[in-house]
Amino acid sequence: MRHALLGLALLALLGTVRATSHREAPAITRLPKLDSTDFYLFRSYEPGREGFVTIVANYQPLQEPGGGPNYFFLDPDGLYEIHVDNDGDAEEDLTFQFRFTNAFKGLSVPVDGQDVEIALLQAGTVGAGDTGALNVTETYTLTLVRGDRRTGQASPLAPVGGGPFTKPADHFGRKTFADYDAYARPFIHEFELPGCAQRGRVFVGQRKDPFVIALGDAFDLLNVNPLGPEAGNRDTFARYNVTALCLELPIECLVAGDPVVGAWTTASTRQVRVLSPKPDKSGEGPSVEGGAWTQVSRLSGPLFNELLVGVRDKDRFGASEPKDDAQWERYADRPSFPAIIELVFGVRAPTLFPRADLRQGFLTGVPGLNMPASVKPAEMLRLNTSIAPTPPGMHGRLGVLDNDLAGFPNGRRPGDDIVDIVLRVAMGALLPADVAPDGQLAYTDGAFADETVVDAAFPYLKTPLP
Repeated sequence: MRHALLGLALLALLGTVRATSHREAPAITRLPKLDSTDFYLFRSYEPGREGFVTIVANYQPLQEPGGGPNYFFLDPDGLYEIHVDNDGDAEEDLTFQFRFTNAFKGLSVPVDGQDVEIALLQAGTVGAGDTGALNVTETYTLTLVRGDRRTGQASPLAPVGGGPFTKPADHFGRKTFADYDAYARPFIHEFELPGCAQRGRVFVGQRKDPFVIALGDAFDLLNVNPLGPEAGNRDTFARYNVTALCLELPIECLVAGDPVVGAWTTASTRQVRVLSPKPDKSGEGPSVEGGAWTQVSRLSGPLFNELLVGVRDKDRFGASEPKDDAQWERYADRPSFPAIIELVFGVRAPTLFPRADLRQGFLTGVPGLNMPASVKPAEMLRLNTSIAPTPPGMHGRLGVLDNDLAGFPNGRRPGDDIVDIVLRVAMGALLPADVAPDGQLAYTDGAFADETVVDAAFPYLKTPLP
């Protein structure tokens, strides 16, 4: 009987390989530009910015450095959004909407007496403020919607100093960009928030992916040593970039009485797409879009959809809204993942059900830490903005498990070692020994993460790999 159960468990885990981390649902693999990979929410810890909250939504997974000649534009037909719930009712109160435009310049070179358009995105070296050799201009609009994301009050935002919001080109390489940091830094834009005395900041661009995991090993039936050294395995994402949407917002303009806010990101596309048999030169793609916006990607808490939601429900989760999350509560109450770890490795999974600890970590917030005064259970990151940020150099890599209350699950910082945290909590690190006899073991995937994987200033994510 035990072997039969083991076989069923392994088959269940094999089923999830269709939807690995950073591609967490089957359908989104067909829409990689709209695939949200990670979401971060934390008190800014850059010196002098402690009165702000930073939100980072990463998109387009697994960007290999050799991604030319087109690299990784964001989808001009997509709608990228960051939502904030500041009253605990599982509905968005503030939504920041991003729409992108890619304009190709048609740079040319003389060939046999004729000007011929080049096939690359650059015609020479590019320096800070000197983008004449770039063959594309990437811009975006940023809109704040108060209330319902589709019917609420919309306020277009604009950079201080005028002009559109601009996005830096991806890091083609060191010959094109002798100093990519100097080139990209001016793309951090300040903007005015309606009714707010302080300005916000925004950066959108390619960054080094801060997520750390032994990815292929973890989804190959946990082909790791879960009780081995915390730095004994390779970090798959050490060689990958990602596209980051980064916001820094004043706390006073984010909260509404309760200091706890919740947040998540979504991406949507139009219901109808008609391919054009003769694409033009606009750079906007060979299709015409129409119909209502349709959500195809949703992300907040790390690894919830990847490790807890059943594979047949993953696409439905990606299209859902937090207000309807009662349908997913069973996956937190009776998680399958700890049972699989028990069957594969012989350790003992927790025996207490429903799992109140996972419900608090993913659905309500933790009482006394980051649970709103009035809360409707819903999957999202929640941050208690009244808890001071931990200064740089002092972060606990396991967040609250390391007695660092400014880390996960009180929001999430890019340097929090999420895989190790989730493994330990799933196996009962927060439960009494009588219901989680192996809950205090130091479970790990062996890919070590701490705050050194990111910078100590906005936008926090490191320079992308060339």
